[in-house]
Amino acid sequence: MMDPISSNAEKPRKYLELKPGRTNILGILRALSSHDYTEECKDFIESKDEIMAEHRWVVFASILAQKLLHYIDKPLSLLGSGLEMFLNILCNATNFHTFFFRDSRVDLDKKVEPGTKKYFASLSAMASKLAYENDHYIKNIVENTWKMEFLGSYSFWDERYKGDTTQAFLFRDSGTITVAFRGTEPFNAKDWMTDFDISWCKLPNLKGRVHCGFVKALGLLATDHNQDCPYATIAQLLRSNHATRLVVTGHSLGGALAVLFASGLVMHGEDELMERLEGVYTFGQPRVGDARFGEFMEERFRAWGVEYYRFVYNYDIVPRLPFDTNALMFKHFGRCIYINSLYEAKIVEEEPLKNYFDLWSMVSKRVDAMWEVVRSFLLPRMFGPDYKEGFVLLMFRMFGLLFPGLPDHGLQDYINSTRLSTY
Repeated sequence: MMDPISSNAEKPRKYLELKPGRTNILGILRALSSHDYTEECKDFIESKDEIMAEHRWVVFASILAQKLLHYIDKPLSLLGSGLEMFLNILCNATNFHTFFFRDSRVDLDKKVEPGTKKYFASLSAMASKLAYENDHYIKNIVENTWKMEFLGSYSFWDERYKGDTTQAFLFRDSGTITVAFRGTEPFNAKDWMTDFDISWCKLPNLKGRVHCGFVKALGLLATDHNQDCPYATIAQLLRSNHATRLVVTGHSLGGALAVLFASGLVMHGEDELMERLEGVYTFGQPRVGDARFGEFMEERFRAWGVEYYRFVYNYDIVPRLPFDTNALMFKHFGRCIYINSLYEAKIVEEEPLKNYFDLWSMVSKRVDAMWEVVRSFLLPRMFGPDYKEGFVLLMFRMFGLLFPGLPDHGLQDYINSTRLSTY
């Protein structure tokens, strides 16, 4: 298991760096129970700031989760590959994501006018769904169904694993280029490790603290970016066509990468690209930085006229992570469009139950989960066959009776929201 930041990469001036590869489960438990935990954990926790005693439980929980995910990395990958192969044979699904969530929609919403904010939101949601598919399938849908220009798929360098672990694809519709980042894959332990990594850092030319796990997944800390990096591709396309606008989007982890991609443009002084950045649209996006970072990016977005819309559906747990506490200091920013289980949308500063857990909401969450099961049968009758939900998705919604908030993270509801909600 590679350490998060290699010795060859320049480290930020201030940071909290977790190195689960340098310890084991017993070492974690020993350090956690020790009175002198600072000395015990110096090999696998590196920080320019002292870790306060009340914060260490959160830090150690992150390290422990990453360690456990590392142990199941290969078995989980083999399980995913085997399941995908079986499902491809069984039902000709493009991959496990398509089968599990069974959202067969590939056509764009024809009811919205191209070029409007709702059009970009609807297009972004569909692009975020498409990002989970393989390159051949993406190219086919973009060119033959959407009748747009496919510009290619690209991977980002992750310094922790010495490989390209984060994917995105680009396409052009008339005068707009869209970059869609892939989110967390269910059977990719490295993606989940990125989600659970609460390391933070301060980057040059940016204010505030940023989630270092997402930064490293995007490759902003790598010393040698590969030649397929979207930065170079987008810059070349935009400079050759000054009318070309840019939209960045993603679901889950992909949403976090979309926001940090925009912050990377600021960090690298890409004024020409920022001038053409039309908007950032994210769905089920986790928190990516602290309050100061959010204020700085909001000021930059206002200065460049960039629209940032953060869609949150109902009790989706991922936008409520990492927790907004004094220990972690992560805060959301941007315009939050909150959609309830009736697909009623409203613009709020923060989604309800910002940290998800609340004793009084235990009943209401399960009532909503039951309603979503019933709604699965009503939607196709009310709005047509495009809203039909398959058996597996129905079972996943039933699972929400036990663990509310997990089914709400699926893109099915986010796509429904862009089509049925008014915002």
